[in-house]
Amino acid sequence: MERLWAPWRMEYIEGMGKEEKGCIFCTSASEDRDTENFILYRGKTVFIILNTFPYTNGHLLVAPYRHTADLTDLQEGEARELLSAATLGIKALRRAMSPDGFNLGINLSRTAGAGIADHLHLHIVPRWTGDTNFMSVCGEAKVIPEALPATLDRLRQAISTLESDDA
Repeated sequence: MERLWAPWRMEYIEGMGKEEKGCIFCTSASEDRDTENFILYRGKTVFIILNTFPYTNGHLLVAPYRHTADLTDLQEGEARELLSAATLGIKALRRAMSPDGFNLGINLSRTAGAGIADHLHLHIVPRWTGDTNFMSVCGEAKVIPEALPATLDRLRQAISTLESDDA
């Protein structure tokens, strides 16, 4: 039997059902530890962070700095920048990882599937043809082949290149 090692998942498994202290988005955004917190990009009103428990490699979250749970509570500038940052994230993922497509989604409320229901965030999930395989269908497990720090480095380089292309 072959073994699939994913030691970073233990933190998630052990934390299931436990209440988080504070808001992970507010805490991460307020700290000056972007690399440790996997913050990819900071805008004026929103930021992009890697999902530390991703569905696929490069799974990004775009969140406003302001703590709000509902899309309708966003101010016009925040809503505009949320979409602009999502577009930047997609461009960076295309440049760095060449996915075949994307799933984008916002889950409003725990009932709608939000794992973190009290702070609005938009998911950007890169997809590749054939990325649903026996592991996810039969084994009820996802295979994430790249460590988060390596993904963060690749995407930061892509954003840097995109910004210099625009200059």
